[in-house]
Amino acid sequence: MAKLFHHRSHSSVGGSLVADRHGGGGGGGGGGGKLWSAFSGVAFRRKILDSMRCGISRHRYEVDSDIDEQPHPQQKKIVPEKEIVAEEVEVILKRKEIAEEDVVIIKSGSETLSDILNLSQTTTATATTTTSSEIVSEEEKVVEQEKTVTETETEEVEAIKKVRVFEELQNVVKKLQSVVEDELEDGLKSKQQLEAALDVRRYAKDDSEARITLAMLGSIPPLIGMLDSTNHDFQIASLYALLNLGIGNDMNKSAIVKAGAVHKMLSLGESSGNPLVSEAIVANFLGLSALDSNKQVIGTSGAIPFLVKTLRSLECSSQAKQDSLRAIYNLSISPSNISEIIENDFIDFILNLLGDMEVSERVLSILSNVVSTPEGRKAISNSSDSFPILIDVLNWTDEPGCQEKVTYILMVMAHKAYGDRQAMIEAGIASSLLELTLLGSTLAQKRASRILECLRVDKRKQISDGGNNYSGVVVGAVSAPICAYHFDDGIISTVNQN
Repeated sequence: MAKLFHHRSHSSVGGSLVADRHGGGGGGGGGGGKLWSAFSGVAFRRKILDSMRCGISRHRYEVDSDIDEQPHPQQKKIVPEKEIVAEEVEVILKRKEIAEEDVVIIKSGSETLSDILNLSQTTTATATTTTSSEIVSEEEKVVEQEKTVTETETEEVEAIKKVRVFEELQNVVKKLQSVVEDELEDGLKSKQQLEAALDVRRYAKDDSEARITLAMLGSIPPLIGMLDSTNHDFQIASLYALLNLGIGNDMNKSAIVKAGAVHKMLSLGESSGNPLVSEAIVANFLGLSALDSNKQVIGTSGAIPFLVKTLRSLECSSQAKQDSLRAIYNLSISPSNISEIIENDFIDFILNLLGDMEVSERVLSILSNVVSTPEGRKAISNSSDSFPILIDVLNWTDEPGCQEKVTYILMVMAHKAYGDRQAMIEAGIASSLLELTLLGSTLAQKRASRILECLRVDKRKQISDGGNNYSGVVVGAVSAPICAYHFDDGIISTVNQN
C-alpha cells in the first residue's frame, strides 16, 4: 500500500522546519542543509491508534511507521490540505479493515484451537471409555469363563457324588438280598443284613431320591422278609426302614402293602410282646393308611382292632397312642371301615377320652366321620353318656376347633332322628347353643343356629300333632339365620316341660 508523506515549508504553510542534525555546515539559505520531515498531526494520531490496538498486526504497523518516519529526500511537493485529509481518511479506513481482518483471523484461530482442544478431549474421553469398556468386557469374559468352569466342575462333582451314592445303595441292597446259609438257632440272619437294614433306614430318612432308588433296586421284599425273624433288632430295623421308604412316596406305600407287609406286621404285633415293636408297627400303619388306595386293605385286614388295642394299652407311650388315633382317623375316612371301628365298644372308649386336650380334637374328628353312616350314628346314640359329654364340649370356649367339630356331630344327628333331638334337649343343649351363637366362632355360630332351627321345627311339629311322639326324619329348613332370640321362649318351655 502506497503511503503518502508530506511536510510543510515554514514560509507557505506555517509548519516548522527542522535542520538536519547530520548536516555538514551552517550555510545559509539554499546550501547543503538537510531538512527533517515535520511531525504532522496525522503521524501523531497514527501513534495513538497504534498504542490503542494493543498489538494487533503490530508488525505491519511498525513497518508502516518506519516508512512514514523516514524522510524522503526528493519530496518537496506541496499537496493541498483537502487531499491530505482524504488520503488520511482512506489510510485510516484501510488500516481499520486490516485490523478487522486480523481480529477475524484471531477469532477464527481461537475457535479452531478450541475445536481442536474439544476434539482432543472428546477423542481422549472416547478412547478412555473404549479402553474401559474393553477392560470391563475382558473382565466379564474372564468371570463368565470362570463361572462356566466352576459350574462344570460343580456338575462333575455332583455327578461323581451321585455315582458314588448309587454304588453305595447298590451294595446295601445286595447285602439285603444275600441269602445266608448258616443261620443261627434263634432265627437271626447275618449281621450283614442287619447293617444293611440300618443303612436303608439312614439313607431313606431325609433323602427322597434315595427312597426312589432303593425301592427300584428291590429293597422292599427283603425288608418285609426280615419281619419273619424272631430277633427284635431285626424286626425293628426292618420296620423303620420300611417306614422311611414310604415317607412322602405313594408308590412305595402302595408297593409295601401289595408285597404283603400288612399281614406280616399284624402277625408280628400279635406274637410279639415288645412295646417297641408295637410302636413301630403302629407308625407303619399310620404312614400306609394315608394313601386312599390302602385304606380299605388295611381296614379289612384286622389292623383296626390292633390299633384300638394299642390305644387302650397302658404300656404304650403317648406317641404310640397319638399315632394309633391318627391311623384310626385315616381309616375312618373310608365309610367301609366304620363298621370295624364301632365294634368292641370303641365309641364309649373314645368318648371317655374327651377332656384330655392332647387327644380330644382327634377323637372329635373320628366321631365326625363316624356320624356319616347310619351304623355310626346308631352307635353314638346307643352310648348312654354320649350327648351329655358332647354337649359339655360346647362350653369349651378356649377350644374353638373342638366346638366347631362337636357342633357338626350334633347338627348331623339332630337332622337325622327325632330321638336324638329329644336326648339333646334333655341333656340341656339349649343354653349351650344360645351362648355359642353369640360367643362362638363364625362356623360354630352357623352350625349352632341350624341345630336350634331344627329343634324349633320339631317343637312346631309336636304342637301340630297334638303332642304325640313320632319317629322319623323331620323335614324342615336346614339353614337358619345366625340368631337365637326367636327360639329362646320355645326351647326353654320345652326344657321346663320335660
